[in-house]
Amino acid sequence: AIGDRKALMKEKVGASMGTLGKIAKGEMEYDAAAVLASFTTMREAAGNFGDLFPEDSKEGGETTASPKIWEDMDGFKAPLAQFEGDLDAAITAAPADKDSFMAAFGPVAGNCKACHETYRVLKN
Repeated sequence: AIGDRKALMKEKVGASMGTLGKIAKGEMEYDAAAVLASFTTMREAAGNFGDLFPEDSKEGGETTASPKIWEDMDGFKAPLAQFEGDLDAAITAAPADKDSFMAAFGPVAGNCKACHETYRVLKN
């Protein structure tokens, strides 16, 4: 489970967020198809992400998952549901320009940041 969630986060969510971040920062031209594909990829990854934290995956595999996840699994899954909802809204909005993209991107990026701050342990 640790390997699966790390791969999903890196290859799907991280790669998609990289594209979206470049667009948000103006490092990449706005591309509506790339935005929609990135939001869709992230939404697909989020769908079962909460299931990748079984009790036996608290430690090992160089995990950066915080023990807080297992102490309050419902609390952990609530922001995941919010993330899914914000991604659904972003996909439905299908931003056609950078301004509408930024409106959809803000909540999605905020979810990532909040979850990482609460449920991820930074390794030195």
